[in-house]
Amino acid sequence: MSTNNVKQIHSFGQSIWLDFIDRAIISSGKLQKLIDEDGVRGVTSNPAIFEKAITSSSDYDADIKALAADSKTNEELFFGLAVKDIQTACDLFKSVYEEEVKGADGYVSLEVSPFLALKTDETIAQALKLWKQVDRENVMIKIPGTQPGLAAIQKTISEGLNINVTLLFGLDRYEAVTEAYISGLEDRLAKGLPINNISSVASFFLSRIDVIVDPLLDEKGLGEFKGEVAIASAKKAYEIYKRVFTTGRWDKLAAAGAKPQRLLWASTSSKNPAFKDTKYVEALIGKDTVDTVPLETIEAFRDHGIAADTLEQGLDGATALLEKLKTAGIDLDAITQTLEDEGIDKFNKPFEKLLQSIEDQKNKI
Repeated sequence: MSTNNVKQIHSFGQSIWLDFIDRAIISSGKLQKLIDEDGVRGVTSNPAIFEKAITSSSDYDADIKALAADSKTNEELFFGLAVKDIQTACDLFKSVYEEEVKGADGYVSLEVSPFLALKTDETIAQALKLWKQVDRENVMIKIPGTQPGLAAIQKTISEGLNINVTLLFGLDRYEAVTEAYISGLEDRLAKGLPINNISSVASFFLSRIDVIVDPLLDEKGLGEFKGEVAIASAKKAYEIYKRVFTTGRWDKLAAAGAKPQRLLWASTSSKNPAFKDTKYVEALIGKDTVDTVPLETIEAFRDHGIAADTLEQGLDGATALLEKLKTAGIDLDAITQTLEDEGIDKFNKPFEKLLQSIEDQKNKI
């Protein structure tokens, strides 16, 4: 019997996490099957995923009714629903979390309210609250890697939380996120507190970059590079990762048991139908990384994906391509800032829709 294509990815040192959650996938046994057969090693969620889960089924109706009496706001009611799902998923992944290298994987991510993306203090307060509510050592709290989010990341790491830094598009911001992580660990170690049980990932978003850049490439006569800029950026991010986590400064933390903040590839489904549907997954398989993948892309990779150690291939070409963009007058820094701004909006809108649907459901009770 041939090895499962998705499971093969793990042999190259990369973990596949599922970018989806709802009650049906948990209760049906489908999530357990993904763990057993495909080697899926974690789950990520976001406001858009929960909006789809809660509004497209009746699975949450009874809990909405039960929570309505005690929740002051619809947002509190939502987090009551979400926390229950996250706890169940964390329990399902506990065996993965407790494998021979404890804490290497088995994480389930829950995001703070997207309304807080530009609010440092409120983000810190809600992250701490959600961490206590979920009460599972293998939960990760998602905090956007916005400029105001950097201080929140540092503080919550210093408080001992596992943090999934989301919404990263640019290389400079990614490096600032690694600084926030390392500084948070240093703050915690300075207080005499353990740092060996903390895990973090930095979620670098891919295909959305190409959606914006590809039409500009056509305009500049660089059309042959369509679908390659996001991959080139990710390869350069991995260079930063390898540099940052091999310094003398990092070695001191590693000696105290600290784990590097792994890069996580997000937005890995192909938005352009002209591209192979496993394109972004295949291009960025490499050691000590995570790829969070929608269910449809996992199924596609299982069917026809090719697992190979690709992440560090073509680094010179990646560097040259980013230089070509500069020469052509394509400002990638400005584009990635626009993507961050749009990304916040893309999470705000479904969250607003979700809160309205909860309100509508309450009114039916």
